[in-house]
Amino acid sequence: MTDTQTLRMSAPVEKSLLDTATQGLIGLPLDRKDGPLKVAGRATYAAEYALNDVAYGVLVGAPVGLGKLKGIDDTAARAVPGVIDVVVDLDRFARNPQQGGEETAPTQGVKDIDYWGQHVALVVAESFEAAREGAAAVVLDIAEGTPDVDFDGRLDDAEKPADSMIPAHSESGNPDAALTAAAVSIDHVWTTPSQHSAAMEPHATIADWQDDRLTLYSALQMPASDKKQMMKALDLKADEVRIVARFVGGGFGSKLGVSTEGIAAAIASQQLGRPVKVVMARQQVFDATVRRSNTSQRVALGADADGKLTTIIHDTITSNLPGEDFFEPAGLATHFMYSGDNRRVNHDLVRMNWLLSGSMRAPGEAVGMIALECAMDELAEAAGLDPIELRRRNEPDVDPEKGVPFSTRNLTRCMEEGAKVFGWAPAEPATTRDGEWLVGTGMAASARTNLTMPSSARITLTPSGTAIVETDMTDIGTGTYTILAQIAGELLGLAMPQVDVRLGDTDMPPGAGSGGSWGAGSAGSSVYLAAEKLRENIAKAMDCDATELTLKDGLAIANNRSVPLADLVGDGMVAEGVIKPGKNDQSHTQAAYGAHFCEVRVNATTGETRVSRWHSTFAAGRILNEKTARSQCFGGIVFGIGAALTEEMVHDPRTGQVVNHDLAEYHVPANADVPMLGVDFLVERDPWANPLQAKGIGELGISGAAAAVANAIYNATGVRVRELPITLDKLLAGLPER
Repeated sequence: MTDTQTLRMSAPVEKSLLDTATQGLIGLPLDRKDGPLKVAGRATYAAEYALNDVAYGVLVGAPVGLGKLKGIDDTAARAVPGVIDVVVDLDRFARNPQQGGEETAPTQGVKDIDYWGQHVALVVAESFEAAREGAAAVVLDIAEGTPDVDFDGRLDDAEKPADSMIPAHSESGNPDAALTAAAVSIDHVWTTPSQHSAAMEPHATIADWQDDRLTLYSALQMPASDKKQMMKALDLKADEVRIVARFVGGGFGSKLGVSTEGIAAAIASQQLGRPVKVVMARQQVFDATVRRSNTSQRVALGADADGKLTTIIHDTITSNLPGEDFFEPAGLATHFMYSGDNRRVNHDLVRMNWLLSGSMRAPGEAVGMIALECAMDELAEAAGLDPIELRRRNEPDVDPEKGVPFSTRNLTRCMEEGAKVFGWAPAEPATTRDGEWLVGTGMAASARTNLTMPSSARITLTPSGTAIVETDMTDIGTGTYTILAQIAGELLGLAMPQVDVRLGDTDMPPGAGSGGSWGAGSAGSSVYLAAEKLRENIAKAMDCDATELTLKDGLAIANNRSVPLADLVGDGMVAEGVIKPGKNDQSHTQAAYGAHFCEVRVNATTGETRVSRWHSTFAAGRILNEKTARSQCFGGIVFGIGAALTEEMVHDPRTGQVVNHDLAEYHVPANADVPMLGVDFLVERDPWANPLQAKGIGELGISGAAAAVANAIYNATGVRVRELPITLDKLLAGLPER
């Protein structure tokens, strides 16, 4: 029988076992446990499982933005040597992927074409090459309609979406009247384009049916909820579906829910009685997976003569497919970021025939804090204040909307400490030159909400005294394998090589999945709780209280005795840990905070922008692994630089097709675009977050980062650009004369 330790976060955990354990693993900048596997090519990704008799599938996409599928002529496709079948299931094929964390099937049925590239058929062959040739030969008979693809022309058609985890509309006081009466104010619209996650690994699935049980080897971030989505999509029971996702080559939100290739592969595999592998081409990933929504954001700020905010207005319009209620929650941080009695944060939605919009790294804050933090920079200038001083004067004592305390909030410290390291002393705009380069500096605050999600883990102490950690939580390059080993090793007194972490298999206890920056806190807490239960059982075996027990270097130490763990566990000792959200989510506002400082150089002749210097300081509770945490922040900052300067999905104005649908035309930052990045962490513990006292950090780095670049560009050039990305054509006309 497995012992279970369950904790619902409805009170602070003031005393964490991580502060009393003595193995000394927590916080260290340890290398990733999975690193050697990856660099040696021995980490098996979704498309790399070696199953016998695998057939290869290639999806067929519709070449129209709107229409009805009247028929499919697969004659030429079937004539291609090696083609086995052209699989069509107009009712069960998915129109688009499902959103992350949902437990229902994605929108199914592909007879109605709602966006360019929508997958409608799957050609299966003995080789990938034959399947690709067959897919190109399929002829679709489509009654074409006129798609809705003009976002700017349809802003008046925006509608209120259904409330999600946050309200779509919220208002307090009289923000419009307060704006009119403000001593100093700004009121502008910022726009951001569709963006793509551009993960290194494309979407891929191998589907295999054995004895009426479906196994999907798939690139998915949230196996527990993804399993439920597949069950609903194919009308299967829980014991009839297994998902394996041991290694995922990046996701950034694009692999949160099951995608079209997974359902198509499962249907084809069942029909053919053999495994079917479907790997999307890079262009298909861009065409038919998920994008970050484009946004139109009006931010209006009003303040009194001392710079104290009297009104905050953040009205956002985003877009999505018909029937999909996800909206980019751009005002997520605006709810709690700064004080002000009069407030409005609204989100409205335009229905369009573009591919699905959904969660992409830091949904909400990544683009919402561009507008908010650029607006704060403009207000600081209008009020004659340093940008840090303006933010300091508007630091709230409690959540300004909910009236509840913050669990911890060290934004001011992040700004002050970061300013010291960076050497923050901004000059007047467009006054600093270095030869042909205009030089400027900018800063922006960062915040990312912290959440605890239900998560389970199992730890088995083996007769040899080693530990096996199991959960279906995933590692998408974030370091999950490593930090879970650190937590288990710290609490059980084991060195890292003595902890075997096994992830990404729904035959294991269900984890929170990789998304929302809750993975480390939630999955790590379930490992913590399982280890806590094992410590209690070991203490019983040592005839002592758990508080008197020391576990270190494979030894149990108490009552002047030192006993190897292997001598205490017998045939093995097993425990499970379960963490659940509770009242803390409502009693306290939880978020991680930071401050970005950026220097840019803008060519005075060409308008070319280069980010030349960067420093960020963050406060995110206990840092579990300094190296993996810093790496996550680096990645987020790079995302922010890309959003500021280069990243934009371009939609054909006639069909909605993504025309720059590969990594040659959609430019993510490369080495030459990114300077050496400096990242510091403040010492902080958050007892309201979880027993680890840690907060999510995976999405904190991107939040506010693009705004720091935009503000630095203004400081360098004197040109405000509110339409991102800030490409040179938007700067040239306003550059100062030589």
